[in-house]
Amino acid sequence: MIVTKKAISRRTILRGIGTTLALPLLDAMVPAFTAIAKTAAQPVKRFGVAYVPNGIIMEQWTPAKIGTGFEYTPILKALEPFRDQVTVVSGLVNEAGRDGSAHPGKSAAFLTGLVARRTTGNTQLHLGKSMDQFAADAFGQETQLPSLELALEGTDSNIVATCDPSYSCAYMNISWRNASTPMPREVNPRVVFERLFGDAGTSDGSVRRARFRRSSSVLDSVLEKTGRLQQQLASDDRAKLGEYLDSVRDVERRLQIAEAQSLKEVPEFESPAGIPVSYEEHAKLMLDLQVLAYQTDLTRVITFMFGRELSGATYPQIGITDSHHPITHHLNEAENVVKVSKINQYHMGLFAYYVKKLKETPDGDGSLLDHTMILYGSPISDGNSHSPDNLPILLVGSGAGELRGDRHIKYDDGMLLPNLQLTLLGKLGVPMDALGNSTGKLAEV
Repeated sequence: MIVTKKAISRRTILRGIGTTLALPLLDAMVPAFTAIAKTAAQPVKRFGVAYVPNGIIMEQWTPAKIGTGFEYTPILKALEPFRDQVTVVSGLVNEAGRDGSAHPGKSAAFLTGLVARRTTGNTQLHLGKSMDQFAADAFGQETQLPSLELALEGTDSNIVATCDPSYSCAYMNISWRNASTPMPREVNPRVVFERLFGDAGTSDGSVRRARFRRSSSVLDSVLEKTGRLQQQLASDDRAKLGEYLDSVRDVERRLQIAEAQSLKEVPEFESPAGIPVSYEEHAKLMLDLQVLAYQTDLTRVITFMFGRELSGATYPQIGITDSHHPITHHLNEAENVVKVSKINQYHMGLFAYYVKKLKETPDGDGSLLDHTMILYGSPISDGNSHSPDNLPILLVGSGAGELRGDRHIKYDDGMLLPNLQLTLLGKLGVPMDALGNSTGKLAEV
């Protein structure tokens, strides 16, 4: 039986009844502009990572009080309106990033908990699978895109270059599919939009459905031809062709999911022209696209980098013309410390813009923020010394009831960051015994 509400059109319901694969994704009890068809009792969980480079002025970050009701510090101040969904986690260490590399090795270890192999090129890369990709494996079968890897600064995965002594620039990527394959981060909002909605230039459902029908007809033709060919091949070639057909069927499955998702009423969003000149405009556009991706359930896993390690970005819009990375080597000079703190606050303000949008976007019986779990942080605490100890880490969102906010949790120095990440994967419904160099799950999160 389908129970309807005004928010769901009659046409949507009829199409849902006639589409077997779409039916699990359509729920007449969910209002329009809601990401996915789930009941209030079974909200969809989403996971995000927000990454900031080059360390933090920790004296301006760390709350003085442990537990609840702590006073927000200058860097964290922008998140105070969302206190009930913010947890500060202190005392964690990025131990795998300690070995050798001041920056790339630390970013590589951030979500993997593994030591990056020294190499100046991309042929000898060796790291391991990152936590976001474990989540993508679990959630990706239900969405058009298993994950999104986004950033505001360049893709280094295809650059054969050294960014630290004996470390490839590819290690600047925080998301890794496997030991030798970083997930390239996308910086162009137009490309992101086209990944989400196709190249039609709009999120309008009718336009998207027409495109999916064209794609489906091509797939039907391919399947018909390869099916006939398969009968004429020897066993080894049939096996190879079978692998290809599996890939085609996976595309077909994702198209069916995408078509079902296109039946949802979603906000009108026109394709961006490209990368904005303004950093802030660029950032907000990429953050808006993330909200839209969660809202339409096109993916449930997103990593986002406000910058990369060794970033030379300047921030004249807040009065900082110094390059970001060099100024983090502040030598404890008061003027330079203030400048780095302003950059830290600026990034946090942009992140708060994103959190506010998640909070204001309805999802089931709550908001996107209620059903999302975001890990915010850096693989370095003190940029001046490249310290991987006592990392600046936040958990934001309720994770569909898995997280409690308004807390400052302080672990004994030396607690491994992957222990927290392993715990979060468990709360997301991704059971794992180990992640990178983890030693076990945390009791208090």
